[in-house]
Amino acid sequence: MHELRVDSDEMHSFTYAGRSFSHDVPKYRLPAQGMSADAAYQLVHDELNLDGNPSLNLASFVTSWMEPQADRLAQETLAKNLIDQDEYPQTDVVHRRVVSMIGRLFHAPAQGKPTGTATIGSSEAIMLAMLAHKRSWQRRREAAGLPTDRPNVVMGADVHTCWEKFARYFEVEARVVPLEEDRYTIAAEQVEPLLDERTIAVAGLLGTTFTGQMDDLESINELLARVESERGLHIPLHIDAASGGFIVPFSQPDLRWDFRLSQVRSINVSNHKFGLVYPGMGTVVFRESSDLPEELVFHINYLGGDMPNYSLNFSRPSNSVVLQYFNFLRLGREGYTEIAGNVLANAQTLATKLKSIDGLELVNDGSTFPIVVLRATEPQVTDLAKLSHLLRERGWIVPAYTLPANAESVSVLRMVVKENFSRDMVDMLSDDLRGALQAMRKQTTAYPHRPRRRPHC
Repeated sequence: MHELRVDSDEMHSFTYAGRSFSHDVPKYRLPAQGMSADAAYQLVHDELNLDGNPSLNLASFVTSWMEPQADRLAQETLAKNLIDQDEYPQTDVVHRRVVSMIGRLFHAPAQGKPTGTATIGSSEAIMLAMLAHKRSWQRRREAAGLPTDRPNVVMGADVHTCWEKFARYFEVEARVVPLEEDRYTIAAEQVEPLLDERTIAVAGLLGTTFTGQMDDLESINELLARVESERGLHIPLHIDAASGGFIVPFSQPDLRWDFRLSQVRSINVSNHKFGLVYPGMGTVVFRESSDLPEELVFHINYLGGDMPNYSLNFSRPSNSVVLQYFNFLRLGREGYTEIAGNVLANAQTLATKLKSIDGLELVNDGSTFPIVVLRATEPQVTDLAKLSHLLRERGWIVPAYTLPANAESVSVLRMVVKENFSRDMVDMLSDDLRGALQAMRKQTTAYPHRPRRRPHC
């Protein structure tokens, strides 16, 4: 949320010697008069020059480049609202095809009638999945004559902030497994003590935001299967595959993380990450239609026909769904496999170059996900936040941050390698990082920190 500047009189002064407009334009209130489309475009265009270069943004997982044909499709479908299924029936057909393709990619069992929907990113997908599991838990408890208060969800501290949002917004206790200085993911042994009859689900991550690693999903699945067999507690495993859902199926197709694990009841993925479409799009898929309580699906008829809807949003863009369909047709399994292999190779090359730099060590070498994470071997000497700022002077956007609770003493640099990050850019980034580190050390040597003298009493 942003504070409203209702008392501000700041102005855009006229530019280009008044060729386009010759009057001041307020920044925080609606102008009294308009201007030409060309002038408005130029004003906004010039101001956005202050943004970073998306090609040099290694902080974000989000796709920043698509082919020209995709750009044309995006423009052509910009005005189509995905919710208007009666008005745009073929767009709805494309939506269904995309969700089915993703379900099959994640080995959804045909006999269980899997279901799913496109969403506005993985945040909405996760909230929809957890709402379904919460309601299913409530109905099971009601049928057994048990109280339905105080539900909880078990997650690691390595989760994205949207998991904390779900817990807070929808009044579910978040039982968080803290990290440790040398353990940045979770496994069955950390999860088991937190489970009880009020647990609606466990979150497992296929690629964490903080370090780009993977929870021990098979061990958690085995734990939940044993808990159901021995204690009669049905606790779904939800896989947050936002980052890894379009990497692992192509780079490690035999790795069991999806619906091939018996307790996995739902999966989300961010199509706008390695699905290679512009933001914002995610998808949620349920193992069986029974995992999504019918009461949560709204049937709408005031736009034309009966339109079942399960979403937090109502209106939402259709072009991201169309672009995902374009990519599926354009690339196929072979194309996605080639791209996954290329970004992983570039990430590993970057990691190899960076691990040889004195003062830095790898937390993640990019071998499973195209994410390279570094920490300082001497944190008291190497200030990663300052290193990040020095890289920004060269145009690179490389975030520095501390890890979550119990590992907050660890600071890291994280680099996400995407499709448009070439091997040449790998070389340039590693050279610039090495140069920035050397410059920082020279500055530290020139102006050494001197401890303050204790004042005389």
